[in-house]
Order: sequence, then C-alpha cells, then structure tokens
Amino acid sequence: MDTIRLYRTTVGKKAVMAVTGAVLLLYVVAHMVGNLAIFAGPEAIDGYGRWLRGIGAVWPTRVALLAAVALHLTAAHQLTARARRARGRYEHRRRVQGSYAARTMRWGGVVIALFVVYHLLDLTAGWLNPHGVAGEIHANVVADFRHWYVVLAYTVAVLALGLHIRHGVWSATQTLGVTTSRVAGLGVAVVVCAGFLSVPFAVVTGLVG
Repeated sequence: MDTIRLYRTTVGKKAVMAVTGAVLLLYVVAHMVGNLAIFAGPEAIDGYGRWLRGIGAVWPTRVALLAAVALHLTAAHQLTARARRARGRYEHRRRVQGSYAARTMRWGGVVIALFVVYHLLDLTAGWLNPHGVAGEIHANVVADFRHWYVVLAYTVAVLALGLHIRHGVWSATQTLGVTTSRVAGLGVAVVVCAGFLSVPFAVVTGLVG
C-alpha cells in the first residue's frame, strides 16, 4: 500500500520514470555494443545472436523491456496530465524556457516508438526486411542499409533517441538525488548515437558488406 501511495505522488511517478529509463538505457547501450560485432564479420554477429538465444536471454529481456516501456509511458502520460491540470485556466502564462531536448521529449518519444515498431517488423520478425532470414543477422542488416532511405530513417530515429537520452539522463539523476551535469547526458547521448550510426553508414559506404 505504501508503494501505491508513493506512486500516486508526483515524486513517485518521476522516480518510476527515472528507474525504468535507466533500465531502458542499459538495454540500449548493451544493444549498441552488440551491434558493433558486425565489424568482426558475419560469423561474429550471427554467433552473438545464437549465443543470446542459446542462454535463453531473448524472451526474458523482451518481457522486462515491455514492462519498463509500459511503466515509463504510463508515468509520463500521468505526469503530463497532472501538469496540465495544475496550470488550470492560466493558459496565457509566460512559457517556461527550456532546452530544445526538453521541449521535444514528447515528440522524440513518439518517433522512437514508431521506429521500434518498424525495427521489430524489420530485423526481428523479418517481415519488412529485403533478406528476412531468421538468424542471418549480418545479411539482414546489410540488405537493409544498402538503401539510403532506410539509413536516413534510422539516422532520424537515432538522433531522436540521442536527444531523449541527453535530457533523460540529467532529469533521472536529479530525481534520484544524484548530482550531475548536463554534460554527462550529452556524453552518453553522443556515444550511443555514434555507436548505432556507425553500422548503417559502414554498410551504405561499403565498409561492411
């Protein structure tokens, strides 16, 4: 009951967003590092996929991510609704100044969500992939990123993710009582973006193929 009462508060909802955001960020970083195996050749990246399936990590990870996303989005929606109610009828109040990333967190989240759906249909289910053979990760990735428009869409999504991470890391650490600067969030965002974008640009330029 104490947990439920805490969640009903603004602080509780922000804490849920911070913790679930941290879980999602850890997955994003791990996923990025795993993607870099493609530079070691087809057997390395395909073997990495087989290893994940072999240890039974795929479905537990998916369930945990689904739960984290559901809690994260629910808390975000409730906090937004609460903020609107708190403003009441003062619709013409002076707009609070904030960073570009802070002002675009909501739309960035929409872009990320839409891309995740596409990504699952493409490289997980294989339905939208030009190659689409289960287990042939290297061939599927190369088949995708040979097309400039796929690289462009991927780049937009990754940059949206970077903005989300930049603001989210700072906001989450403040909520959890950890003193940090916005530079830390920017650093994490740059590393994540560089890691993810290195793969499609390596393929489209012929470095990986």
